[in-house]
Amino acid sequence: MKKMAKNTLYFRNLQLAPAAALLLLLATAGCSRSNVQAAPAMPAPLVTVVKATAQDVPKYLDEIGRNAAFESVTVTPQVGGRVVERHFQDGDNLKRGQLLFVIDPRPFKAQLDSAQATLAQARAALDLAKIQFARDEEVIGERAISKQDYDTKKNTVDVDQAQVEAAEAALETARLNFEYCYIHSPIDGRAGARLVDVGNVVQANSTSLLSIQRLDPIYANFTITESDLPEVQRQMSRGLLRAAVRLPSDPASTATAGRVEFLDNSVQNGSGTVNLRATMSNPERHFWPGQFVDVKLVLNTEKAAVLIPSQAAQISQQGPFVYVVKSDDTAELRPVKLGQRQGDNVVVTEGVAANERVVLAGQMLVRPGGKVRVDSSAPDGPPARADNKASGPNGGRS
Repeated sequence: MKKMAKNTLYFRNLQLAPAAALLLLLATAGCSRSNVQAAPAMPAPLVTVVKATAQDVPKYLDEIGRNAAFESVTVTPQVGGRVVERHFQDGDNLKRGQLLFVIDPRPFKAQLDSAQATLAQARAALDLAKIQFARDEEVIGERAISKQDYDTKKNTVDVDQAQVEAAEAALETARLNFEYCYIHSPIDGRAGARLVDVGNVVQANSTSLLSIQRLDPIYANFTITESDLPEVQRQMSRGLLRAAVRLPSDPASTATAGRVEFLDNSVQNGSGTVNLRATMSNPERHFWPGQFVDVKLVLNTEKAAVLIPSQAAQISQQGPFVYVVKSDDTAELRPVKLGQRQGDNVVVTEGVAANERVVLAGQMLVRPGGKVRVDSSAPDGPPARADNKASGPNGGRS
């Protein structure tokens, strides 16, 4: 009997053990849940915000162009002979009328002297013929000479007069040839490398001596697509077409203002583009013929465009968006439509209104509808547009 009672008590203890373990597990889980609920909440992310602004901004076309000299001349001799003098250095800045080369003038001086002597001889013959004719003319009425002699004397005067005129023309030609021995710069410009040295014999109208290019002002040649041609024609007819030109390595704020005064008369068959040309002042020789340049062709001005910094816009699979911080410091995700860049800023055509606060930095931790902490030490407004001056019709270098 005692043994049976001991076995019964043993089995009862086995049945109570799982229940006790379950109670212990529930108690532990309850304590863990209490610990989780007691953990502090994550703080709202710290963000930098900036207000969207409304400004008048240019609407433009970005094109690639190439500089070309305003004037370009290849100097060639108009008489042949040996080059005996050179009066410039390669790369000199030349003035119009400056002496460049001298071709041996002695043969042409001899021709000039001969032409002068021939003219003097012809004039002397003409004077004698006129005297003889005047003498016969006095007595022709008295029939002292025959009509045939009279006509002969008159014809002699006419022939001698023609010979004088021919001699005068020959003298002028000889004088020009003599002057052509002294070759002057036809334009203001910069000299290239000389193509002949002293001692070379050159041929008239065939041997190139020197290339001269005028650098101030200077051209920027570029193209637009035919789809942009109607708007360009409208603005050009109003006299409002301007371009901002800069080297690719230059900051946008240093672009030089140019006047667009040339539009080609046809669309290129192969490319579907139209050639244009802007004229720029270039007193510092900042631009050089043959250089590639960035050309911003300003078409018109967009009034009260909404601007935000470019870095505030984010990209998702659905397109660009920004976070707008509302008055209660909650962040709202706004899909936006972006327009043209304006320096460090970008135009927002839809999605953001002027004076709304957009998140500039810290977007990675922001959740739509969640609270944010605004960094009060950051500036409230957007940075100034880097190309504000260069993009305007009259801005930039002049």
